[in-house]
Amino acid sequence: MELRQLSYFKAVAEELHFGRAAAKMRIAQPALSNHVMSLERELGCALFIRSTRRVELTRAGETFYDRCVRILSEVELGTELTRAAGGSRIRQIRIGTVYPATIGMLPTFLSKIARKFPDVRIHISSGNTGDIIRNLESGQINLGFIRPVENIGSLRFFSIAHERYYLAVGHSNPLAKRDDISIDDLRDQKIIAFNRQNLSFTERYFNEKFEEYDLTKNIAYSCDDTWSLVSLVSAGLGIGFAPEWTLELPNRAFELKKVRGIDFRIGLGVAWNKEDPTASRDDIVDIARSLARPGRGIADKVSPAVTADR
Repeated sequence: MELRQLSYFKAVAEELHFGRAAAKMRIAQPALSNHVMSLERELGCALFIRSTRRVELTRAGETFYDRCVRILSEVELGTELTRAAGGSRIRQIRIGTVYPATIGMLPTFLSKIARKFPDVRIHISSGNTGDIIRNLESGQINLGFIRPVENIGSLRFFSIAHERYYLAVGHSNPLAKRDDISIDDLRDQKIIAFNRQNLSFTERYFNEKFEEYDLTKNIAYSCDDTWSLVSLVSAGLGIGFAPEWTLELPNRAFELKKVRGIDFRIGLGVAWNKEDPTASRDDIVDIARSLARPGRGIADKVSPAVTADR
């Protein structure tokens, strides 16, 4: 069994398509198929269910995929550790991000990284906080922009921002013309809430807040992401709480309003594996720390109403 065979299998498992996997690995499809079949003969079981319409992992294939990811990550981590010990320069930085929460800071971070390491390759992947933590632990990514978590295990973490969420109301909603909005003004409104397949930090936060302010019964629509939420708000279907960066969206058909007595803030930070030689470099950590700030600095653009911490 060779490492390249594991890489070929991993590519097929992720693409679930031999043609795309072959293109990704820059190998002819027949050769890729032969390598996978060789693995299956050596293991004594089928790794994929193949048909003319689709490719699926078998139960054995799912187990083997998990081990392959760990093995290949360990090999890559060992390679980077050796290079770092020998004084070699960074070749690649892999970043996980809870996009679009990082839309206001990721470009700045990438720009600073590119200036500091002009020859480095950068790969960015998106996911929820749980996915990013698992990828950091397995060595698949070097740095993660995540929401705060209670237990981060052996990873390192520091906070860089607290993002404010304001009430998003469509232009046709009477609340859009109000200068003062209270909790009671929301009780006859239909609320649009986040409802993702995997319970995210943001969704859990707002579930708790809606329960706290007795607004859960007002939830009439749900969506997976911020883009969908502001689209539903713009269509006049209801109100929702959107992050402050949405104020910068072009041609928006909604207003962000402060609500008296409510101050919703969600943290954002950077995490990395202390054993990762790439992420643990002082210069990379310093660049990430330079992003730290208390807020986005656009609160003065939000439509006025008195706010107070509760």
